[in-house]
Amino acid sequence: MSDAMKLTGLAVITVLFTFLFIGVGLDASNYEYFLSRRVPKVLAMIIASIAIAQSSLVFQTITHNRILTPSIMGFDALYLLTQVLVVVIFGGFSVLLLNPFINFALSVSIMVGFSLLLFGFYFASNNGKSNVITLLLLGVIFGQLFDNVSSFFMMLVDPNDFLTIQASMFASFNNVNQELVYLCVVPLLVVSALLFKLAPVLDVFWLDNDNAISLGVDTRRVTKQVLILVAIMISLSTALVGPVMFFGLLVANLTKEFFHTYRHKTLLIASSLMAMSMLLSGQWIIENVFSFSTTLSVVINFVGGLYFLSLLVRQKIQ
Repeated sequence: MSDAMKLTGLAVITVLFTFLFIGVGLDASNYEYFLSRRVPKVLAMIIASIAIAQSSLVFQTITHNRILTPSIMGFDALYLLTQVLVVVIFGGFSVLLLNPFINFALSVSIMVGFSLLLFGFYFASNNGKSNVITLLLLGVIFGQLFDNVSSFFMMLVDPNDFLTIQASMFASFNNVNQELVYLCVVPLLVVSALLFKLAPVLDVFWLDNDNAISLGVDTRRVTKQVLILVAIMISLSTALVGPVMFFGLLVANLTKEFFHTYRHKTLLIASSLMAMSMLLSGQWIIENVFSFSTTLSVVINFVGGLYFLSLLVRQKIQ
């Protein structure tokens, strides 16, 4: 089966479940209310799918490692720490928490600001000899620090405030603010376009850094650009719907196994369609088959965790 046929199949699945989410049950008496609720929800899932899929794919390219995703940089832990500190310092009824625009802007600013500080300090201190693995280790250390601080404060807060924090611990597509969804469309399209522009250069990264440098690629500059774009994408997705840990790992690796090509333009489109079809179909099954008896993020983390272990086993065997 050709890659074009596979892309078409994923696109059909995406369109089918988009129609099921939006169109089923609509009539002349309820279409205005249902569309106002359903369209932002579906759009939020599409935005999260594209952001997580594309960022995870290019992140694995520049790190040359199939088991790494941007979450290793500690974005999820920093997002949760931000929500915890807002509750601890200002209370569960603070405008910083209850106003979706202020909370979204605060979360995105802190995550992007942290990444810029980390990347800027690291690349400035290496005098041209950057090792991205060292940067990832710094991200792991900070992520663990953020997670431990969050756990400490969560044990001290009032139980009612803890319930407020708990809502931020898992991804949710049912309570997304529709105005925030539309606000995320433009920056996502801009960052996605920039990644597509870098796609031919990223193709050369498959040859490893030394070969890429010999072919005239400024790997240090491209790595820094990609890391910043990845940070923006993950920040938008996490602040919009919440953290989804293993979804990027799952999508990026399934795309590489399903599509036998090295071209990032094809892989970026394929991973986006793969993520959208998985997220839309999974959420529809959770709602209509399992009647919300579980959440999609729990299923993704369970399946993604098993897939992560299988990757580790296969790499060890090889």
